[in-house]
Amino acid sequence: MIVTMGIHIATAGVADFHQVLTDHPRYWGERDLRSLHLLALVQEFGSTCLVARAEDGIRGYIFGFVTPEGTGYVHLIATRDDARGTGLGRRLYTAFAEAAERHGARQLKAITSIENTGSIAFHRSLGFNTKIVDDYNGPGQAMAVFHRDLPLNVS
Repeated sequence: MIVTMGIHIATAGVADFHQVLTDHPRYWGERDLRSLHLLALVQEFGSTCLVARAEDGIRGYIFGFVTPEGTGYVHLIATRDDARGTGLGRRLYTAFAEAAERHGARQLKAITSIENTGSIAFHRSLGFNTKIVDDYNGPGQAMAVFHRDLPLNVS
């Protein structure tokens, strides 16, 4: 568990997962991404599914896993509307990278829609290489695909 400024980053549990879904608009605004939230990730890859807790609830989360090939894949990362711009996203990514390395990861990967310019800028600021891949998520569905080697040394 990582503790900084009253925020504890720790593994997510089932109750955390349900709380994140309950508070979904606080993390994603008008975008309904509840279908991307898979309880199986928390159940099966709990050590790489993390939440940032404070006295007033979950301020952010990152859900991912490590592939057999040694890639730490980030499926979702979000910060609550009142926690944006505080560096919490970087802290969550750092905690995920450390957990992924403990499971043998040598690199990180994530994807987002090409319209999500905020996510693209955030991942680039963390040193990810970005490539637009046509048809990544099906015909006509290009995605921004991020890669970078570990360790993740960001401040």
